[in-house]
Amino acid sequence: MSTMVRLTYYEMLKTFLKKRTYLGFAVILFIVPIYVIAMKLEGGRFLKMATQSLQLDFIFTGNPFNGWFVAHMLMSSLWVQIPILISFVAGDELAGEATAGTYRLILIRPVSRTRIFIAKYITTVIYTVLFVFSLGLMSVGLAVALLGNGDLIILGREILVLPQSEVMWRFVLAYCFASWGMITVASIAFFFSSFVENAIGPIVGTMGVVIVFTLITVLPVELFSTIREYLFTYHMNIWQKAFADPIPWHDILVSVAYLGANSLVAMLAAWIIFTKKDILS
Repeated sequence: MSTMVRLTYYEMLKTFLKKRTYLGFAVILFIVPIYVIAMKLEGGRFLKMATQSLQLDFIFTGNPFNGWFVAHMLMSSLWVQIPILISFVAGDELAGEATAGTYRLILIRPVSRTRIFIAKYITTVIYTVLFVFSLGLMSVGLAVALLGNGDLIILGREILVLPQSEVMWRFVLAYCFASWGMITVASIAFFFSSFVENAIGPIVGTMGVVIVFTLITVLPVELFSTIREYLFTYHMNIWQKAFADPIPWHDILVSVAYLGANSLVAMLAAWIIFTKKDILS
């Protein structure tokens, strides 16, 4: 087993043995069933009201209010809170060592700081992907189990109906894109974690950046029009493009590139700080 593999394995053990690592999983384990059960009890009245005018001209067949519809609604509803849950762990990877006073202990080993840094960052990425897909498996699995299959109706400026045969792979694609966006958030939290000594700082800093950049992205102000497309929050909705018809692959590749660039910059900045840091505890 190579040194990097061993380091990553040990960092994953350290991370997944901490109770706070499972806080995000506990939150979605609590919220997802409540949301799905509430939607089931609601009985599709929301969807009927949203499509009331269309029902005068079109006949809806099958089961439009199904598990896919609820899973898509749940994904849209939770995407504001997910960055907070991701930053709990990503922000603790480096700052947690300072809080516990174990920085010197891990750095006296005959392993370079760069390798330790990479192992911690890989652990952060693995946690992020596991968390996002856990949310996907739980929400889709429970929603489809309780509400059944069918075509997916997407409500927006236009109403789009995706056939049942396409829905599964589109959800897989959407969660892949969502993971890529959340890795950017995790990278920013990891960056803040590199120069503070308390895990609360990276969480607050990350959410501050997300909130400010989101406001710049959504506010219809001419002053922001020239910069908003360079912000990672502008591309965070990349997962929604998996449900477009046809799928805008060019726009997706642009968003993937911008999110990747933001992650890379945050990671490199964190690496510079970590390798130059004067460890006193």
